[in-house]
Amino acid sequence: MATPQDQQPAQTYGQPPTIIINNSSSAAASSAAVIGGAGLRRRRQSLWAHFWLLMFTMGIGNIFYAMHVSRWNRDRGL
Repeated sequence: MATPQDQQPAQTYGQPPTIIINNSSSAAASSAAVIGGAGLRRRRQSLWAHFWLLMFTMGIGNIFYAMHVSRWNRDRGL
């Protein structure tokens, strides 16, 4: 059965699939980040920052960097 070039063949569609998105945990995490401002993530020490501070400051910079990260976490109660 051939259709003329001006017409598209008729297509029958069934019911669209039901899509369920379960994002209850991500919604809670995003709302906590919004309420808390910057979020409540603990700042971690960076291996590469310590490495380069060791190379360029003979280890003195490591002490100040570690104090900075520890103070940042302590001030936020983390």
